[in-house]
Amino acid sequence: MTSAPRWTKKDLLSTPVEHIDITSFDARPIIDAYRNMAYSSRTLAKAADIYSMMLADKGCGVILTLAGSMISAGLKKAVITMLEHNMIDAIVSTGANIVDQDFFEGLGFKHYIAPGSPEAPPVDDPTLRDMMIDRIYDTYIDEDDLRACDDATKKVFDQFVEERGAGAYSSRELVDAMGAYLVRHHAKNESLVKTAHQKRVPIFVPAFSDCSAGFGIVLHQVEAKEQGKPMLAFDSGADFRELTEIKFACQDTGLLMMGGGVPKNFAQDIVVAAELLNERKGGKARGDIGMHKYAIQFTVADSRDGALSGSTLREACSWGKVDVVHEQMVFGEYSALFPIFASDAYHRGAWKGRKGFKFADVLDKETAKA
Repeated sequence: MTSAPRWTKKDLLSTPVEHIDITSFDARPIIDAYRNMAYSSRTLAKAADIYSMMLADKGCGVILTLAGSMISAGLKKAVITMLEHNMIDAIVSTGANIVDQDFFEGLGFKHYIAPGSPEAPPVDDPTLRDMMIDRIYDTYIDEDDLRACDDATKKVFDQFVEERGAGAYSSRELVDAMGAYLVRHHAKNESLVKTAHQKRVPIFVPAFSDCSAGFGIVLHQVEAKEQGKPMLAFDSGADFRELTEIKFACQDTGLLMMGGGVPKNFAQDIVVAAELLNERKGGKARGDIGMHKYAIQFTVADSRDGALSGSTLREACSWGKVDVVHEQMVFGEYSALFPIFASDAYHRGAWKGRKGFKFADVLDKETAKA
């Protein structure tokens, strides 16, 4: 009987996840074929058509939402390409995607392919814990690197207070500061946080404490209290207000949603928030503010339990959030579907001639007035 191989940490963290390049292949023939098929293939084709319509509508602001583990799956470069070509105007995301995964890689760290499969792993999870290796399904992360990421967020917060003073700030302002940090200290590394900072695309993380930024803010605040220094706090209300300002700045909006959860609802809810603010000014609670004109969602969640991640876009219409003229649910796992979808949009070129809205600059001006 042969004994099982003894895995070292170096062995387990030897094969980095590689990010797919949507410019290296043309998915248009696949989408064209899918359009005449059925089930998920046809819904993907319909979603691709709607996204091209969204991009061709030059007055429409495109809001991308990210939930699940998208960046660690190898989709970072795809999103960066979309940012670089003005295919995205604002992002609403979980903290994991933006901080623990993208900012983390922007610092120079990697995600790794786990050997074997999650159903038959060569190393059990308690052993991974002892080795300081974290697992996301079939992906590994070096916990020591994540601790360094926690420390880096603290450095960003410390410097932010020095430059801007104590107070409560939106996640959008702080993620932008993270992008500036990467430009200064890690300019050669690819990062959507860095690219969004450079393109002036705002990123909102409604549950900002639920990631490395949460550990960073704990370290920052405890040290500030101990040393009697000024400190900052996260202002989720400012996040909601600022994203709602985008709805006023650009009344026609479209949603491209990867997964569901908090980012999905946060982005949908700005229609209702805008209506309430409009009502205060003498307008109608409903009717004067347009619902999201276009909407696409990729999800593997079921709609039958009433939970948000699987709730349909037509259901969102009853809440006054999403119009039903150009909407499409795509029930499928997005690490496999999104590269085809994004490559199709890139190569069809509806984005050409489209100017970025630079909403981050608009929001900075509003913040300066306050």
